[in-house]
Amino acid sequence: MTHQEMIAFKTRLKKAGELLLTERIAITKSAVDNAQEAANSEDKSSAGDKYETGRAMGHLEKDMYARQLAENIRELDKLQKVNTDIIYATAQTGAFIRCQQCSFFIATGLGKQVIDDQTIFFLSPDAPLARLLLHKKAEDRFPFNKMDVVILEIY
Repeated sequence: MTHQEMIAFKTRLKKAGELLLTERIAITKSAVDNAQEAANSEDKSSAGDKYETGRAMGHLEKDMYARQLAENIRELDKLQKVNTDIIYATAQTGAFIRCQQCSFFIATGLGKQVIDDQTIFFLSPDAPLARLLLHKKAEDRFPFNKMDVVILEIY
């Protein structure tokens, strides 16, 4: 694979992550709005406590979705700052790590994704596995899922 192909591949990974996070943000915004609407539309009944409980539950739900929304926005912001135009020799933010059993992209915590028919684990730079990989280079080994994994290449 040429340097241009490596950079293009990492750029596709980044764009796929941005798309996924953008979709999550839209879904979460909708959930916040729905929870707020549900809390606002809770009718006062003859059992006043039921009304207050329903409103409180709606506000709790809205707050939960608002926290998720804020986290997704933070993740998108961090991902957009990741530089995929550099070919790295060691594992770090923006690096793609290919191993025989699996591949990793250190950029944002999106978990297991399938991109270009490849299963790739998107890792947050703050994730324990990303910290374990930090500064490792091709041919280094590390434990993953009870296996001894060898890094084939990093770029």
